[in-house]
Parts: sequence; structure tokens; C-alpha cells
Amino acid sequence: MTEENKQPANPGRNSKWLAWTLRIAVIPLVILSGIWFVTGMPGSSWTGPLPPLTDREQLISDHLKRHVTALAGRIGERNVWRPEAMAAAAGYIQERFEDAGYMVNVQPFSSRGVTVNNIEAVLPGHGAADEIVVVGAQYDTVTDCPGANDNASGVAALLELARLLAGTTLPRSVRFVAFANEEAPFFYGDEMGSNLYAARAQAQGEHIAAMLSLETLGYYTDQPGSQQYPFPFSYLYPDTGNFIGFVGNLSSRSLVRKVVGAFRASTAFPSEGVAAPSGIEGIHWSDHWSFWQAGYPAIMVTDTAPFRYPYYHTANDTPAQLDYTGLARVTSGLAKVVGVLASQ
Repeated sequence: MTEENKQPANPGRNSKWLAWTLRIAVIPLVILSGIWFVTGMPGSSWTGPLPPLTDREQLISDHLKRHVTALAGRIGERNVWRPEAMAAAAGYIQERFEDAGYMVNVQPFSSRGVTVNNIEAVLPGHGAADEIVVVGAQYDTVTDCPGANDNASGVAALLELARLLAGTTLPRSVRFVAFANEEAPFFYGDEMGSNLYAARAQAQGEHIAAMLSLETLGYYTDQPGSQQYPFPFSYLYPDTGNFIGFVGNLSSRSLVRKVVGAFRASTAFPSEGVAAPSGIEGIHWSDHWSFWQAGYPAIMVTDTAPFRYPYYHTANDTPAQLDYTGLARVTSGLAKVVGVLASQ
């Protein structure tokens, strides 16, 4: 070929090829970065055999079982269609707060012609008392369900956390709140107890630095394949339902990471965390949703409820189904987490 017949280089075509190559190469990096942003947590989940319960943890376990038995065994189904049971549950919670030395704030509101109550006990802060950590749990149930795991387990943990932290000196104030009306048809609505509480806090300009919603905490199993997830988390998390989960939205990612890090640093129990878009199934399924609506950072602490627990929202959700040893380990760890959150 002579010099005259040689074809000149095509810089435009080469540039387009390079641009497409770079785009293709970047896509996996973007995907991996997104996965890390959603699932990346400090520390490592506990693996291997669990140590024996300490004497302190055994006492916690005994108390938790007593609370669950009272709420789900003696009182049973509790909602506005069984107002006597709702009142009995509220009374039990108030008495246990008072037994631990708290002044109790009962916050009544009307629902379906029935007066129900949010029940609050406050541990005042010293130094930053206007900064608030809220620890909450719903105490109502769906119909035809005694609600041992959903959510007597969460209420039991709430009561034990209040007892364990009673009398301690922490910079931030800690509020322990039992919420009415989390279950349908009140979820997302104006008669949802936590929604009323969070909206009132926002209207009064309160500085809630963190909110933990305790939601179905009592079921753990080492059976492979026992854990389910909404898509796509089955590809990212273990298939054995032996861990406690910490769940938040993208705006609460910093809180999720802080809580997971504190729990893993102090507690010999498997744990997983996620900060995901709130539209993904299950991410918003508890009272933390109400605090998101008010602009507060909030997360759910959960055994993942229907993604693991076979008796969810059934008549078989009884006290006998729960793992009180696992629940005690989780509650003990959460006491340390709340102490960390209230000290920052």
C-alpha cells in the first residue's frame, strides 16, 4: 500500500469506544459501592458458640419471660376492639415503670370511640438534657392473636431497658415509650400512637437525636434456610435466622452504623444491619416510620418478624414460642447501645 492509500486514524470513533469501555467498567464499581453503602457495617457479627448467660443476663431472661407471659398469656389479644385488655396492658406497663422508680406520663387519645394511651417514662439527662433518645415499642396486637413476639417481646425488652438504666447518669435524656395502635388499620394513620407522639415532638421543636423501635425481638433459630428476605437481600445476608437485625432508611444510615458498631463491640450475639430505601418491603414496618415522617433519625430493632417467625400474626404467637435466652442477650446488648447513644 502506498502512502497515498493509507486511511487516516478516526479519533472520533476511538473516543466513543473508550467512553463506552469506561462506562462498562464503572458499572460494577457503582453497584459494589451501592451494596456497601446499604449493607456495610462496622465490626463483625458474632460467629461460633455463644457463651453461657451471665447471672445478670439470666435475671434479665427471667424478667422478660415474666413480662411476655403477663401481656400475651394472661392479658392476650389487646387492641381497641378489646378495650379492657388494652387498659390492662397499659396498666401493667405503667406499674413496671413505676416499680423501676420512674414518674410516668400517660398520654391519652381517642381511637374508634375508645381512649387508649401512650405510656412514657423519662430518664432525665445531665448536661445535654434537651437532646433525647427515644426507645419505643408497640403494645397492641392484631385481632385473634395473643401477640407474644409481636410485640410483647418488644415491650418486655423496653421494660427491662428502663429497669437496667434506672438511676444512671447520662448526658442525654432517654424516653422509654410504649405506643398504642401500631397495627392495622392504624398504621400510617392519625390514630397511630407513635405518629401522634412524633408529630407532637416535631411541633414542639424537640431535639430527638435517635429513636429505636423494638419490634418482634424473641425468635432465633440455627436452622439453615430459616431466614427469608425481600429482594435482593437474600443474596447479601445469611439464610439462618439466628441474628438480631438493625434496620433503617438511607437518612438514618449514620444511626444504623452507630448502633450496630456499639452492639457488636459489647455483645456476643449475631447481628446484621441495613440502611436501605424505605420503599423496600419491610424496611418501614414499625413505629420508627412515624419518626421518619417528623424528620428524626430512627431505626427498627427486630428479629425480622414475618421473614423468619412462622407464627407471625396468628393465634400461635404464644409465650412458649420465644427464645428468652436470645432475647436476654439482645436486651443486655441494647442497654449498652442506649448508654452509648445517650452519651454522644
